[in-house]
Amino acid sequence: MLIKRELYLPRIREYYDADLIKVLTGIRRAGKSKILEQIIDELKERGINEAQIVFINFEDLDFQYLNTANKLNEYVKSKIIDDRKYYLFFDEIQHVKDFEKAIASFKATKNCSIFVTGSNSKLLSGELATLLVGRTVEFKIFPFTYKEALDYLQLLGKEVRADFFFDYLKWGGFPQRFNLVNESAVKQYLDSIYNGIISKDILIRNTEIIEHKFKSVCSYVLANAGKEFSAAKIADYMNTVDDRNLIGIEKKTIYAYLDKMEKAYFISRVKRFNINGKEVLKTIEKQYAVDLGLRTINTNLINFGDAFFLENIVYNELIVRGYDVFTGKTYKGEVDFVAIKNGKKCFIQVAYYLLDRATIEREFGAFSPIKDASPKFVLSLDQIDLSQKGITHLNIVDFLLGKVDLSLSWFSLTQKNFEFV
Repeated sequence: MLIKRELYLPRIREYYDADLIKVLTGIRRAGKSKILEQIIDELKERGINEAQIVFINFEDLDFQYLNTANKLNEYVKSKIIDDRKYYLFFDEIQHVKDFEKAIASFKATKNCSIFVTGSNSKLLSGELATLLVGRTVEFKIFPFTYKEALDYLQLLGKEVRADFFFDYLKWGGFPQRFNLVNESAVKQYLDSIYNGIISKDILIRNTEIIEHKFKSVCSYVLANAGKEFSAAKIADYMNTVDDRNLIGIEKKTIYAYLDKMEKAYFISRVKRFNINGKEVLKTIEKQYAVDLGLRTINTNLINFGDAFFLENIVYNELIVRGYDVFTGKTYKGEVDFVAIKNGKKCFIQVAYYLLDRATIEREFGAFSPIKDASPKFVLSLDQIDLSQKGITHLNIVDFLLGKVDLSLSWFSLTQKNFEFV
C-alpha cells in the first residue's frame, strides 16, 4: 500500500506513449519501483492489455539470469508476439551488462514504450544518453517529501504525533521506514541502505576507491550537509584527524569522491549564483543530503536549531517541485537560495525561529544588497506573519504542505550568460 506519487506522475504521464525512453533515477529505496507499478496500473485502467506489458525487476532472483544485453533481448523478443504497442518496464537495469545496447535495439526495431529505473546516474545519464542522445527524458525520484510522509501515515491509519515534523527532520522520508516501530529499527534500516549503496553502487563499480577513505569523506560530507566547505577544507580536516589511515588524502581524491556520492544520489551539489554579476560561479559551494536520515546516521549531534536541517528540507522540496536551485552570492554576503522555474525566479532565506530583532534584521537584511525586484521570501517555523519591507515571510511547514506557495518574476538572463557548470 503506497500513496500515489503525484509530484512525479503528472510529468511522466505526458510521455506514456511518447517515443522517448523514460528514465527514472534516484537513490535506492526512494520508491522508483512503486512508481513503475502505479504507471502500469494506470495503463491497465486505460485499456492496455496485460499481455502488452513486460515488467522486469533485475533485483528479483527470477530475472537475475538476464544479465547481458543478448539475454535480455531474447527474453523481450519472446514476449512481443504481434504488432500491438508494448510497454517495457526495466527496474534497476544497471545490473545488465551493456543494457543500453538492448534498449537501443528495442527502440529501433519494436513498437514499444520503454521505462527504465536505476540507482546510479552515471549508468543512466552517461552510457544510455550517449547511445541514445536526445531520445531520453529523465525524472529524478526522491524519498517522500514531508507532505507525502504525512499522507502515507494517514493511509496506514497511524497516529501522526505533534512532533512528527521533527521526526521527519531527523529520520527523513524513505517510505519503508514509516512501517518500523522504533528509532532503533529506523536507524538500522537507514544504515543498511547507506552501506548497501556504498557496496553495490559505488565500491563494486569503482575498484580504485579506498574504502575507509571514501566512507570517511561520505560521513563528513553528510554530517555537514548544507555548510560551505571546499575539497581543500575536507582534505585538511582528514589530514588532521587522529587516524593514520586518512593521512595524505588529496584534493583531487575528494573531488572524485564527491562525484561518486552525487552519482549514487547521496548528495545534491549546489552551484553558487552571483546575484549582482548575474552568473553561475564555477566553484561548487554546498552539498545537501538527498534524505535527511542519511545525515542523521552520520553525526552524533542532532540540533534542530541548526538551520542547515531546515535548508536541506527546503532545498529538496524545491527540487522535487521542479525548480533549479542555487545558493546566492551578493557583494555583502549570501542568500540561501535562488529558485528558478519556467523562466521565473525568486530569492529565499531559511531560518529556524525569528526570535529577536537581531535575527529578524539578519535574515531580512540578507536581501538588502539585491536590487533585483524579484520576490523575496524568509521561511521559518514562526506561526505569525513577520512580512516586512516587501519581503514575504512564510511558515516552513505551511510551505511544505502546499498551503502557501512562492510567487516568481520573469528571469531575464540569456542562456549565454547563464550556464550550468
